[in-house]
Amino acid sequence: MGPGWIAERFTESVPAHTSQVIVAIGSRSLDRSAAFAGRYGVPAAFGSYEELAASDVDIIYVATPHNFHYEAALVALDAGKHVLVEKPIGINREQAAGIASRAAGAGLFAAEAMWTFFVPKFDVIRQVLDSGILGDLSTVFAEYGEYFDRSHRIFDPALAGGPLLDLGTYPLSLITSVLGEPDRLLAVGEPHESGVNAQLSAVMSWARRPP
Repeated sequence: MGPGWIAERFTESVPAHTSQVIVAIGSRSLDRSAAFAGRYGVPAAFGSYEELAASDVDIIYVATPHNFHYEAALVALDAGKHVLVEKPIGINREQAAGIASRAAGAGLFAAEAMWTFFVPKFDVIRQVLDSGILGDLSTVFAEYGEYFDRSHRIFDPALAGGPLLDLGTYPLSLITSVLGEPDRLLAVGEPHESGVNAQLSAVMSWARRPP
């Protein structure tokens, strides 16, 4: 769902590294989905998310802008389809919990497409952590920054822009995967003229180490 830039990378990577097949693309514009299908050899193109969800596919990858992830995921789940949602899975806790609840109730698979956990270097990191060679790990420091042109959607509040729901998901997912959900969090954001945060910093603490 959603024929944007990230969907292009996904469509290139899946057949290159797996045995799965991209069989359909859905967009709110049939012209856009048809053009995408033509470029990447996708057999079917649909002019709505509902048509894609009603088709004979096994799992749907949601690659829409952030603020449409929740609606698109529910369209897929309500049609009985497993769903993989591009990060962030929702723009707030309620949306993420709503997707998880709907999937569990229907007996369907739903996950956030956090690709970094599945690249070789993260597999090595996980092996190192699991081995205990580093001892009792109590602190993780992570940061990530990137330059974006002012025209990029990350500066658009209407598209859930800002660093937290985009680049910020990477260091946060790493930290919480290692230490679990924090007991306390303090954060400060530097405002940008566009209305989103230009930069965000957070300090998290854990009362006890997770089991």
